[in-house]
Amino acid sequence: MRGLLFVLLLCGPTLAFAQDDDWGDDWGDEDVQAVEIHGLVEVGVGSRVVADDAQPGDVLMNEARFRLSLSHFTDRAEFSFKGDALADAVTGDVELDIRQALVTLQPSSSLVLRLGRQVMTWGTGDLVFLNDLFPKDFVAFFIGRDDEFLKAPANAVRATVYGNTVNLDVAWLPRFTPDRFLTGERLSFFDPGQGQRVGLENLPAPLDAVRPTATLAHSEAAARLYRTLGTYEVALYGYVGFTKQPAAFDADAQQATFAPLSVYGASLRGGLAGGISHAEVAYYDARDDRDGDDPLLPNSQLRVLVGHEREVATNLTLGVQYYLEHLFEHEALLASSFTPDYAPSEQRHIVTSRWTYRARQQTVTLSLFTFWSPNDGDGHLRPVVQHQWNDAVSFAVGGHLFFGDAPTFFGQLADNTNVYGRLRYSF
Repeated sequence: MRGLLFVLLLCGPTLAFAQDDDWGDDWGDEDVQAVEIHGLVEVGVGSRVVADDAQPGDVLMNEARFRLSLSHFTDRAEFSFKGDALADAVTGDVELDIRQALVTLQPSSSLVLRLGRQVMTWGTGDLVFLNDLFPKDFVAFFIGRDDEFLKAPANAVRATVYGNTVNLDVAWLPRFTPDRFLTGERLSFFDPGQGQRVGLENLPAPLDAVRPTATLAHSEAAARLYRTLGTYEVALYGYVGFTKQPAAFDADAQQATFAPLSVYGASLRGGLAGGISHAEVAYYDARDDRDGDDPLLPNSQLRVLVGHEREVATNLTLGVQYYLEHLFEHEALLASSFTPDYAPSEQRHIVTSRWTYRARQQTVTLSLFTFWSPNDGDGHLRPVVQHQWNDAVSFAVGGHLFFGDAPTFFGQLADNTNVYGRLRYSF
């Protein structure tokens, strides 16, 4: 927490907040608005197109989703709810996923409070996250659910303060909320301990992880200080919490766990060369292993991202990004690792591209997103065709192609290469 406060205090003297508005005596007299009701019904199917000996079946997605969205506005507050009921034939379960149960208050023109369950995001990357340490759902991302489900919800208190000079966004998560990570169910992954890809066929049980105890000391806090300079938005970030993936190991419990982590970063985004460019940097401080010699904890990292997006032809947009991960104390990591042959590289380079073509008056979208690591030799291709049939009905078909050697990030997912389709009715 001290590191996060340092980020805020560093620029704190430049804050010049507008004077708060008086709540007045008419809080109970605002006009009552009707409740707005929206929702959707969606069915999705998806299957592997390659053999995977680590899994008992090929079907990755076979589900029906019903969503109900409610919102109610007053002069000073907004109440919103978004809940999904999911009948999942792969697991045989019916799940309720509350994505939003939120009260938004604006006690003054310079302050907005958001209290409750919500989906949060910030940063500049396209499907690449540096300073965004809010939870993600990588199972949904890899099996063909809509991209909105990559962002997982969390219970949080979020405050945005708008100033004359800079704006401040602060989020506090009272209970640590990790990513929805790969457990061996549906998707197989590489286990360095076994030296092979693992899934339900060769795991004694789906991967579980020990979470930090639910105490105030183990809560999460994130902050963003940002302003506009000309046509550019600049921002500083800070985070105090834990790794969002179970990248550490608890020797006492003999289970994976989450390592203490602080992150400090900055970003820049604005117009350049006929398009939009962005740059972002983040330092990942492994607070309990700064020497990098504890094999049970991840090392500190420097992460860098630069990107540019522009229209290259009529209705055709291209976005490209270069991403770098630099691992500190790499020699110490190799010396202490139980599986040095599978240790990550000191530097990991990734190049991404997004091709987007829109046709038929913007009702048809063809998209191809690619990840490729030139030094690891692995990658991930995400083609998708989406069609908005009318105001209510839309469908999408696409796929996920993974390639590379088993120990690499995308290569470990090669046996999960799949195709999928979704049909949605919105009301």
